[in-house]
Amino acid sequence: MKAKVKFLIVLLSLSITLSLTSNTYSRYVADTTGNLEVSFTNWQILVNETDITSNANSSITLTPIIEENSNIAKNKIAPTSTGYFDIDIDPSNVELSFDYAITLAVENENIPDLMITKYALLNSTDTEEDALEVTNIDGNVIEGSLQYDNSVDDFNFEPFTIRIYFEWYEGIDEAMDDEADSLIGTNAQNETLRINANIEFSQKIN
Repeated sequence: MKAKVKFLIVLLSLSITLSLTSNTYSRYVADTTGNLEVSFTNWQILVNETDITSNANSSITLTPIIEENSNIAKNKIAPTSTGYFDIDIDPSNVELSFDYAITLAVENENIPDLMITKYALLNSTDTEEDALEVTNIDGNVIEGSLQYDNSVDDFNFEPFTIRIYFEWYEGIDEAMDDEADSLIGTNAQNETLRINANIEFSQKIN
């Protein structure tokens, strides 16, 4: 019972103290107001026109372009086939530096010689006729970093495209023989090309 009385007295004393403090301050600052206004940075990234920053996991569709070969049907792949797909990234509504990493994997088990080989960066002003600088992909990972320039008024990141190339690799000097090619082709004839691209964006705030 004593514990209850003591608790109630402490609570009552605390309440009185707060009330007195409030009245004391109001005597001096009753007519003073102040607002601290700070805008948070924008963080919105579009990948192939899909906003991927609103969800932890997003799914986008990648459309492969198979380069034409006079000996192979259009939009089909076979040994020696080459092609690419584009990942369009729009960071124009981002207001801080960030890193990106794209981890790639061919998921077609029946096409072991289909490989991701290289990539190129395309700016919004590049055209299909422009010569692109390609970079070999090491370990099926593409990494990059964009630095925000706060010394420029109204700075905006420009949209860009990462073009990723793949090919049905024949080995050095076309080392695979016809029997091996035929077996792989038979196993894969009813498959759809499946390439997984896991894209991660990381804010650089330190």
